[in-house]
Amino acid sequence: MLISERKNTDLMETDIPHRRQGWSAVWAFLQKELRRNGNLYLMVLPAVAGFIIFHYLPMYGIIIAFKKFDLILGYDASPWAGLRNFQSFLSDPFALRVVKNTLLLGFYSLLFGFWPPIVLALLLNELTSKRLKKIFQSISYLPHFIATVVVVGMMMELLGANGAVNLILQQIGLEPIAFFNQSQYFRSLYIGSGIWQGIGWGSILYLAALSGIDPELYEASYMDGANRFRRMWHISLPGMLPTITILFILHASDIINIGFEKVYLLSNPAIYDVGDVIQTYVYRRGIIDRDFSYATAVGLMNSVAAFLILYVANRASRAMKQNSLW
Repeated sequence: MLISERKNTDLMETDIPHRRQGWSAVWAFLQKELRRNGNLYLMVLPAVAGFIIFHYLPMYGIIIAFKKFDLILGYDASPWAGLRNFQSFLSDPFALRVVKNTLLLGFYSLLFGFWPPIVLALLLNELTSKRLKKIFQSISYLPHFIATVVVVGMMMELLGANGAVNLILQQIGLEPIAFFNQSQYFRSLYIGSGIWQGIGWGSILYLAALSGIDPELYEASYMDGANRFRRMWHISLPGMLPTITILFILHASDIINIGFEKVYLLSNPAIYDVGDVIQTYVYRRGIIDRDFSYATAVGLMNSVAAFLILYVANRASRAMKQNSLW
Protein backbone atom coordinates (compact mmCIF):
# COMPACT_ATOMS: atom_id res chain seq x y z
CA MET A 1 0.00 0.00 0.00
CA LEU A 2 2.77 2.41 0.94
CA ILE A 3 4.70 1.49 -2.19
CA SER A 4 1.73 2.27 -4.44
CA GLU A 5 1.07 5.59 -2.71
CA ARG A 6 4.76 6.49 -3.05
CA LYS A 7 4.62 5.65 -6.78
CA ASN A 8 1.56 7.87 -7.22
CA THR A 9 3.26 10.78 -5.48
CA ASP A 10 6.35 10.24 -7.59
CA LEU A 11 4.23 10.33 -10.77
CA MET A 12 2.52 13.52 -9.65
CA GLU A 13 5.87 15.15 -8.89
CA THR A 14 7.28 14.15 -12.27
CA ASP A 15 4.11 15.41 -13.97
CA ILE A 16 4.45 18.92 -12.49
CA PRO A 17 7.33 19.97 -14.79
CA HIS A 18 5.36 18.80 -17.83
CA ARG A 19 2.39 20.91 -16.73
CA ARG A 20 4.62 23.91 -16.24
CA GLN A 21 6.09 23.40 -19.69
CA GLY A 22 2.58 23.13 -21.12
CA TRP A 23 1.44 26.38 -19.52
CA SER A 24 4.62 28.15 -20.57
CA ALA A 25 4.08 27.00 -24.15
CA VAL A 26 0.51 28.31 -24.07
CA TRP A 27 1.66 31.63 -22.63
CA ALA A 28 4.40 31.90 -25.27
CA PHE A 29 1.86 31.22 -28.01
CA LEU A 30 -0.50 33.89 -26.65
CA GLN A 31 2.32 36.44 -26.48
CA LYS A 32 3.33 35.65 -30.05
CA GLU A 33 -0.28 35.87 -31.27
CA LEU A 34 -0.84 39.20 -29.50
CA ARG A 35 2.33 40.65 -31.02
CA ARG A 36 1.30 39.48 -34.47
CA ASN A 37 -2.45 40.35 -34.43
CA GLY A 38 -2.76 42.64 -31.43
CA ASN A 39 -4.52 45.38 -33.40
CA LEU A 40 -7.17 42.95 -34.65
CA TYR A 41 -7.84 41.61 -31.16
CA LEU A 42 -8.10 45.19 -29.90
CA MET A 43 -10.74 45.94 -32.54
CA VAL A 44 -12.75 42.84 -31.60
CA LEU A 45 -12.50 43.49 -27.85
CA PRO A 46 -15.40 46.05 -27.60
CA ALA A 47 -17.75 43.72 -29.46
CA VAL A 48 -16.80 40.76 -27.26
CA ALA A 49 -17.15 42.85 -24.09
CA GLY A 50 -20.53 44.16 -25.21
CA PHE A 51 -21.71 40.67 -26.03
CA ILE A 52 -20.69 39.40 -22.59
CA ILE A 53 -22.20 42.37 -20.75
CA PHE A 54 -25.52 42.51 -22.60
CA HIS A 55 -26.06 38.82 -23.45
CA TYR A 56 -24.34 36.56 -20.93
CA LEU A 57 -24.42 38.51 -17.68
CA PRO A 58 -28.21 39.12 -17.88
CA MET A 59 -28.72 35.35 -18.05
CA TYR A 60 -28.47 35.34 -14.28
CA GLY A 61 -31.92 36.93 -14.28
CA ILE A 62 -33.40 33.65 -15.53
CA ILE A 63 -33.42 32.58 -11.88
CA ILE A 64 -36.55 34.65 -11.25
CA ALA A 65 -38.53 32.26 -13.45
CA PHE A 66 -38.23 29.79 -10.57
CA LYS A 67 -39.01 32.34 -7.85
CA LYS A 68 -41.79 34.59 -6.65
CA PHE A 69 -39.82 37.68 -7.52
CA ASP A 70 -40.03 40.76 -5.34
CA LEU A 71 -38.35 43.98 -6.46
CA ILE A 72 -37.55 44.95 -2.86
CA LEU A 73 -36.07 41.58 -1.91
CA GLY A 74 -34.11 41.18 -5.13
CA TYR A 75 -32.94 38.10 -7.00
CA ASP A 76 -31.42 36.10 -4.19
CA ALA A 77 -33.79 36.90 -1.31
CA SER A 78 -37.02 36.31 -3.23
CA PRO A 79 -38.77 33.07 -2.20
CA TRP A 80 -38.51 30.01 -4.43
CA ALA A 81 -41.58 29.00 -6.43
CA GLY A 82 -40.19 25.98 -8.24
CA LEU A 83 -42.11 25.20 -11.44
CA ARG A 84 -45.23 27.04 -10.33
CA ASN A 85 -44.84 29.81 -12.93
CA PHE A 86 -44.49 27.28 -15.75
CA GLN A 87 -47.54 25.39 -14.55
CA SER A 88 -49.51 28.64 -14.40
CA PHE A 89 -48.78 29.35 -18.06
CA LEU A 90 -49.70 25.85 -19.19
CA SER A 91 -53.03 26.16 -17.37
CA ASP A 92 -53.66 29.73 -18.58
CA PRO A 93 -56.72 29.92 -20.90
CA PHE A 94 -54.81 32.34 -23.18
CA ALA A 95 -51.74 30.10 -23.50
CA LEU A 96 -53.10 28.02 -26.38
CA ARG A 97 -54.14 31.14 -28.29
CA VAL A 98 -50.78 32.92 -28.04
CA VAL A 99 -48.82 29.76 -28.91
CA LYS A 100 -51.06 29.07 -31.90
CA ASN A 101 -50.81 32.67 -33.15
CA THR A 102 -47.02 32.64 -32.74
CA LEU A 103 -46.56 29.37 -34.62
CA LEU A 104 -48.89 30.35 -37.46
CA LEU A 105 -47.36 33.80 -37.89
CA GLY A 106 -43.82 32.39 -37.77
CA PHE A 107 -44.63 29.54 -40.14
CA TYR A 108 -46.31 31.80 -42.70
CA SER A 109 -43.43 34.28 -42.46
CA LEU A 110 -40.95 31.49 -43.20
CA LEU A 111 -43.13 29.98 -45.94
CA PHE A 112 -43.75 33.21 -47.85
CA GLY A 113 -40.72 35.25 -46.80
CA PHE A 114 -37.80 32.85 -47.18
CA TRP A 115 -37.76 32.35 -50.95
CA PRO A 116 -38.25 35.94 -52.34
CA PRO A 117 -34.59 36.91 -51.62
CA ILE A 118 -33.48 33.79 -53.49
CA VAL A 119 -35.60 34.73 -56.52
CA LEU A 120 -34.36 38.32 -56.41
CA ALA A 121 -30.74 37.17 -56.28
CA LEU A 122 -31.29 34.90 -59.29
CA LEU A 123 -32.93 37.71 -61.27
CA LEU A 124 -30.21 40.22 -60.40
CA ASN A 125 -27.56 37.67 -61.35
CA GLU A 126 -29.07 37.41 -64.83
CA LEU A 127 -28.75 41.14 -65.50
CA THR A 128 -25.99 41.80 -67.99
CA SER A 129 -25.80 45.54 -67.30
CA LYS A 130 -23.73 46.19 -64.18
CA ARG A 131 -25.19 49.69 -63.87
CA LEU A 132 -28.78 48.44 -63.81
CA LYS A 133 -27.78 45.71 -61.39
CA LYS A 134 -26.36 48.25 -58.94
CA ILE A 135 -29.43 50.47 -59.26
CA PHE A 136 -31.86 47.63 -58.55
CA GLN A 137 -29.70 46.39 -55.68
CA SER A 138 -29.63 49.84 -54.08
CA ILE A 139 -33.40 50.24 -54.42
CA SER A 140 -34.07 46.82 -52.91
CA TYR A 141 -31.64 47.44 -50.00
CA LEU A 142 -33.14 50.76 -48.90
CA PRO A 143 -36.21 49.44 -47.00
CA HIS A 144 -33.95 47.44 -44.66
CA PHE A 145 -32.54 50.68 -43.24
CA ILE A 146 -35.98 52.11 -42.44
CA ALA A 147 -36.90 51.69 -38.76
CA THR A 148 -39.77 49.34 -38.02
CA VAL A 149 -41.80 52.08 -36.37
CA VAL A 150 -41.42 54.20 -39.52
CA VAL A 151 -42.53 51.28 -41.70
CA VAL A 152 -45.64 50.78 -39.58
CA GLY A 153 -46.30 54.53 -39.73
CA MET A 154 -46.11 54.42 -43.53
CA MET A 155 -48.54 51.49 -43.57
CA MET A 156 -51.00 53.39 -41.40
CA GLU A 157 -50.75 56.43 -43.66
CA LEU A 158 -51.49 54.28 -46.70
CA LEU A 159 -54.03 51.85 -45.25
CA GLY A 160 -55.59 53.86 -42.44
CA ALA A 161 -59.18 55.07 -42.34
CA ASN A 162 -58.20 58.26 -44.20
CA GLY A 163 -55.28 56.69 -46.04
CA ALA A 164 -54.61 56.72 -49.76
CA VAL A 165 -55.95 53.20 -50.34
CA ASN A 166 -59.31 53.86 -48.66
CA LEU A 167 -59.63 57.20 -50.47
CA ILE A 168 -59.16 55.39 -53.78
CA LEU A 169 -61.74 52.78 -52.76
CA GLN A 170 -64.23 55.51 -51.95
CA GLN A 171 -63.56 57.26 -55.25
CA ILE A 172 -64.47 54.12 -57.21
CA GLY A 173 -67.60 53.52 -55.15
CA LEU A 174 -66.38 50.84 -52.73
CA GLU A 175 -66.61 50.75 -48.96
CA PRO A 176 -63.45 51.64 -47.02
CA ILE A 177 -61.70 48.77 -45.25
CA ALA A 178 -60.49 48.89 -41.65
CA PHE A 179 -57.23 47.07 -42.31
CA PHE A 180 -55.89 47.43 -38.78
CA ASN A 181 -59.09 46.49 -36.95
CA GLN A 182 -60.01 43.29 -38.81
CA SER A 183 -58.30 40.03 -37.98
CA GLN A 184 -58.18 38.68 -41.53
CA TYR A 185 -55.73 41.38 -42.64
CA PHE A 186 -53.22 41.27 -39.79
CA ARG A 187 -51.05 38.36 -40.98
CA SER A 188 -51.01 39.63 -44.56
CA LEU A 189 -49.89 43.09 -43.43
CA TYR A 190 -47.20 41.66 -41.16
CA ILE A 191 -45.78 39.20 -43.71
CA GLY A 192 -46.08 41.54 -46.70
CA SER A 193 -44.29 44.39 -44.96
CA GLY A 194 -41.59 41.97 -43.80
CA ILE A 195 -40.99 40.75 -47.36
CA TRP A 196 -40.79 44.32 -48.69
CA GLN A 197 -38.41 45.37 -45.95
CA GLY A 198 -36.09 42.35 -46.05
CA ILE A 199 -36.04 41.03 -49.62
CA GLY A 200 -33.12 43.17 -50.80
CA TRP A 201 -30.98 42.75 -47.71
CA GLY A 202 -31.67 39.02 -47.61
CA SER A 203 -30.41 38.60 -51.17
CA ILE A 204 -26.87 39.79 -50.33
CA LEU A 205 -25.59 36.41 -49.16
CA TYR A 206 -27.18 34.64 -52.12
CA LEU A 207 -25.52 37.06 -54.53
CA ALA A 208 -22.22 36.38 -52.79
CA ALA A 209 -22.78 32.65 -53.26
CA LEU A 210 -23.59 33.18 -56.95
CA SER A 211 -20.40 35.19 -57.45
CA GLY A 212 -18.39 32.18 -56.29
CA ILE A 213 -19.69 29.90 -59.06
CA ASP A 214 -17.19 29.16 -61.80
CA PRO A 215 -18.16 31.20 -64.93
CA GLU A 216 -16.93 28.37 -67.11
CA LEU A 217 -19.95 26.34 -66.04
CA TYR A 218 -22.27 28.95 -67.53
CA GLU A 219 -20.18 29.14 -70.70
CA ALA A 220 -20.23 25.35 -71.12
CA SER A 221 -24.00 25.19 -70.57
CA TYR A 222 -24.51 28.03 -73.07
CA MET A 223 -22.48 26.11 -75.67
CA ASP A 224 -24.66 23.07 -75.00
CA GLY A 225 -27.78 25.10 -75.77
CA ALA A 226 -29.13 25.59 -72.25
CA ASN A 227 -31.42 28.60 -71.85
CA ARG A 228 -31.39 30.96 -68.87
CA PHE A 229 -33.97 29.00 -66.92
CA ARG A 230 -31.98 25.78 -67.25
CA ARG A 231 -28.77 27.54 -66.26
CA MET A 232 -30.48 28.90 -63.13
CA TRP A 233 -31.98 25.51 -62.29
CA HIS A 234 -28.92 23.35 -62.91
CA ILE A 235 -26.04 25.72 -62.04
CA SER A 236 -27.15 28.72 -59.99
CA LEU A 237 -29.46 26.95 -57.55
CA PRO A 238 -27.07 24.06 -56.80
CA GLY A 239 -24.31 26.62 -56.25
CA MET A 240 -26.53 28.49 -53.78
CA LEU A 241 -27.74 25.36 -51.99
CA PRO A 242 -25.19 25.38 -49.13
CA THR A 243 -26.04 29.02 -48.36
CA ILE A 244 -29.77 28.33 -48.63
CA THR A 245 -29.45 25.41 -46.22
CA ILE A 246 -27.54 27.36 -43.58
CA LEU A 247 -29.90 30.34 -43.74
CA PHE A 248 -32.94 28.08 -43.57
CA ILE A 249 -31.59 26.46 -40.41
CA LEU A 250 -30.95 29.89 -38.87
CA HIS A 251 -34.45 31.09 -39.79
CA ALA A 252 -36.16 27.93 -38.55
CA SER A 253 -36.15 29.17 -34.95
CA ASP A 254 -38.02 32.30 -36.09
CA ILE A 255 -41.14 30.16 -36.30
CA ILE A 256 -41.61 30.66 -32.58
CA ASN A 257 -39.24 33.58 -31.99
CA ILE A 258 -40.81 36.15 -34.31
CA GLY A 259 -39.90 39.31 -32.42
CA PHE A 260 -41.90 41.96 -30.64
CA GLU A 261 -41.74 45.43 -32.15
CA LYS A 262 -43.75 45.11 -35.36
CA VAL A 263 -46.38 42.82 -33.84
CA TYR A 264 -46.86 45.25 -30.96
CA LEU A 265 -47.15 48.25 -33.28
CA LEU A 266 -49.63 46.55 -35.62
CA SER A 267 -51.82 44.80 -33.05
CA ASN A 268 -54.61 46.13 -30.86
CA PRO A 269 -57.28 44.51 -28.65
CA ALA A 270 -59.63 44.20 -31.64
CA ILE A 271 -57.32 41.66 -33.34
CA TYR A 272 -55.89 39.84 -30.33
CA ASP A 273 -57.48 36.63 -31.60
CA VAL A 274 -54.77 36.47 -34.31
CA GLY A 275 -52.27 39.17 -33.29
CA ASP A 276 -51.55 38.26 -29.69
CA VAL A 277 -48.27 36.31 -29.72
CA ILE A 278 -45.93 35.08 -26.98
CA GLN A 279 -43.78 38.20 -27.11
CA THR A 280 -46.66 40.66 -26.68
CA TYR A 281 -48.21 38.43 -24.03
CA VAL A 282 -44.95 38.42 -22.06
CA TYR A 283 -44.79 42.21 -22.36
CA ARG A 284 -48.27 42.67 -20.93
CA ARG A 285 -47.77 40.22 -18.07
CA GLY A 286 -44.23 41.31 -17.26
CA ILE A 287 -44.17 45.08 -17.81
CA ILE A 288 -47.80 46.16 -17.53
CA ASP A 289 -49.00 43.66 -14.90
CA ARG A 290 -45.53 43.52 -13.26
CA ASP A 291 -45.62 39.76 -12.92
CA PHE A 292 -41.91 39.42 -13.67
CA SER A 293 -41.51 35.80 -12.60
CA TYR A 294 -44.38 34.60 -14.77
CA ALA A 295 -43.19 36.59 -17.80
CA THR A 296 -39.63 35.29 -17.39
CA ALA A 297 -40.88 31.72 -17.21
CA VAL A 298 -42.86 32.15 -20.44
CA GLY A 299 -39.89 33.79 -22.15
CA LEU A 300 -37.60 30.99 -21.00
CA MET A 301 -39.93 28.35 -22.42
CA ASN A 302 -40.07 30.29 -25.69
CA SER A 303 -36.26 30.41 -25.89
CA VAL A 304 -35.93 26.70 -25.16
CA ALA A 305 -38.54 25.90 -27.84
CA ALA A 306 -36.66 28.07 -30.36
CA PHE A 307 -33.41 26.24 -29.60
CA LEU A 308 -35.11 22.85 -30.00
CA ILE A 309 -36.50 23.86 -33.38
CA LEU A 310 -33.03 25.02 -34.44
CA TYR A 311 -31.53 21.74 -33.25
CA VAL A 312 -34.12 19.63 -35.10
CA ALA A 313 -33.61 21.63 -38.31
CA ASN A 314 -29.85 21.16 -38.05
CA ARG A 315 -30.18 17.41 -37.44
CA ALA A 316 -32.61 17.09 -40.36
CA SER A 317 -30.13 18.88 -42.63
CA ARG A 318 -27.35 16.54 -41.52
CA ALA A 319 -29.60 13.52 -42.07
CA MET A 320 -30.18 14.64 -45.66
CA LYS A 321 -26.38 14.96 -46.10
CA GLN A 322 -26.61 18.71 -46.54
CA ASN A 323 -24.64 21.43 -44.80
CA SER A 324 -25.26 22.04 -41.10
CA LEU A 325 -24.25 24.49 -38.39
CA TRP A 326 -22.55 21.81 -36.27
